[in-house]
Amino acid sequence: MKITVLNTGGTFNKRYNPILGKLEVPSDNIALDKIVKSCVNVDFEIKNIVSKDSLDFTDADREMILENILNSKSDKIIIIHGTDTVDLTSKFIEDKVGNKKIVFTGAMVPMSIDEVEATMNFSQAIGFLNAPIKDGIYLSMHGVVVEHSKLKKDRSVGQFLLKD
Repeated sequence: MKITVLNTGGTFNKRYNPILGKLEVPSDNIALDKIVKSCVNVDFEIKNIVSKDSLDFTDADREMILENILNSKSDKIIIIHGTDTVDLTSKFIEDKVGNKKIVFTGAMVPMSIDEVEATMNFSQAIGFLNAPIKDGIYLSMHGVVVEHSKLKKDRSVGQFLLKD
């Protein structure tokens, strides 16, 4: 199976910079490489684009994401995205993409601090894309993968929860 991964940054990728004394979003794949090295039955095409906290995303960044989706030869795409504006980006692309299965994922805690959540969210996205699903835009967070508009970030508990 071939999966294109668009790595756009977000908390998933954040690492502590001891010189600046803060968390920052690097423009590399260190967090992602730790996960994909165990996936021997999947052919990944990984592209680093944007490399920002999603709170800093602009419509130009979303256009870049859309362009990479449309230019991907794969019909299966995972987008690593910051959790703060994943709803805005998924809404931005929803009427512009057809014939693809797209799963957004991310993490509330940087993988560099705790590997469990990021690994789980990314892994369940892979498993979901292995299933016979219809084309669409989905979100993989906290144990579920559903159509992107059916999960909402609840800041009071620090999790994505199913909408009523």
